Amino acid sequence: MQSLTFSNMSKAFGGVPALADVTLNLSSGRVHALMGENGAGKSTLIKLIAGVLKPDSISVSKNGSPLPLNDARDAHEAGFRFIHQELLIVPQVSVAENILLSRDLPHRFGFAVNWNKVQAIAEEALAFLGATHIDVTLPAGDLPAGDKMMMKIAAALVSADQNEPVLYVLDEPTAALTVEESEMLFDVIERLKAKGTAILYVSHRIDEILRICDDVTVLRDGEFVTTNEISKTSKADIIEAMTGRDFKDAYPKREISIGTETIVRLKNVDTTNLHDLSFEIRAGEILGVSGLAEAGQTQLLKLFMGVGKIKSGTASFIDEELPGSPSDAWARRVAYIPRERRGEALCLDMSVRANIVLPHLSDYGFYAKPWLENKDAHKFGAKVRLKSNDVSQPVGQLSGGNQQKIVFARAIQGNPKLLLLDEPTRGVDIGAKYDIYLLVRELSARGCSVILTSTDLPEVLGMCDRVLVMHEGRQAHLLERGEMESADLLSHFYNGHQAS
Repeated sequence: MQSLTFSNMSKAFGGVPALADVTLNLSSGRVHALMGENGAGKSTLIKLIAGVLKPDSISVSKNGSPLPLNDARDAHEAGFRFIHQELLIVPQVSVAENILLSRDLPHRFGFAVNWNKVQAIAEEALAFLGATHIDVTLPAGDLPAGDKMMMKIAAALVSADQNEPVLYVLDEPTAALTVEESEMLFDVIERLKAKGTAILYVSHRIDEILRICDDVTVLRDGEFVTTNEISKTSKADIIEAMTGRDFKDAYPKREISIGTETIVRLKNVDTTNLHDLSFEIRAGEILGVSGLAEAGQTQLLKLFMGVGKIKSGTASFIDEELPGSPSDAWARRVAYIPRERRGEALCLDMSVRANIVLPHLSDYGFYAKPWLENKDAHKFGAKVRLKSNDVSQPVGQLSGGNQQKIVFARAIQGNPKLLLLDEPTRGVDIGAKYDIYLLVRELSARGCSVILTSTDLPEVLGMCDRVLVMHEGRQAHLLERGEMESADLLSHFYNGHQAS
């Protein structure tokens, strides 16, 4: 068994410690979870290991012998491979080219790129993942989020033939994956373990940590808290180590019953991509929408934002037609939080203030009123418990959880009657998740109806009153939550006929 030790890892920014004297011990053939709330130091630790951030101090050894780690090249030559949460790709070029970005392309006759070989290598890497459905000739930007993550994982595997990997670092790898795709990834992790590779696994999903990991290290405020074998710890122990407090229930309970007013009505609705939609949503109800990958969840949400035309059937929002455009939707108090916050929701170079008030600028009149914008940004930032230096701080400098809170602050500023949530807690830590759950419960109690899509099945069952299951763009089932377990819900994903 090989061992990797990263000792005395420290890094401060502007005199403020982001990581303080942390030591991490990894072993071959074991999956080691790294956990902590946003801002705990996980990203800094990964960047130090990757050699992309200059440490204040660090010592690295393999089987007791020192390893140089001065830059990213040293990390690569040491056999460290990284699969990051943010899907940084080259969207204009093919899937195959993205998979082989880290290596020289094979050539024919010494000068011409052997494109058949390029595609064959990419297809082989995807086949190892079980993702044979991905067309490697397509532009990478055309892939759905889950397939983009599979592509990035395949790229890390392809580099193995240059230097045999001894460590894979996976940062929130299932955040963009469906349940089905996550199972494929877990199977790959088992195969990598069997080959003797060490795996550092970063995730906020405690249930999957308990399932696939062998050890867990928890950081809090840049400091080491604890390391334990998974078999000797529990969900409650991990949450308390991460937050410093005990969460007795991961999901706040519903305190107020659902209203009687019907906010949304759909009857026999067909669009270009969606079919057989028939359901109603009452004031304050939280409707979960779930299913396998690309089953129509996001298209359903966008229908209420005025994206997509109804070809047949009837649909209404507060007894009127559905909004005809996104601007019409915001004006009629429909708020949307998309799945890809960095790509679809936020202007990362702009301030907290600008991002919060963006869809509400017409409310300030013909002339800009920065003092009112500041007031609203402070007000709604406080409502979502946003942590930032000031409303003028660029959003790109904030943690993922706080970026998501900005998108929520924007949504609640419009006092919505219908809130559309597409994977609202993706890549968000347990503390920020609970804040988001509380906010959703508060909006629901005020009569705001909510449609929530999520690949986190415990989240769907913990927060939603009913669950609509989609299958290949069709409404397959409309289920009462009751005492349903995750396995029960998952079985309906594969049973895609219309419930009687």
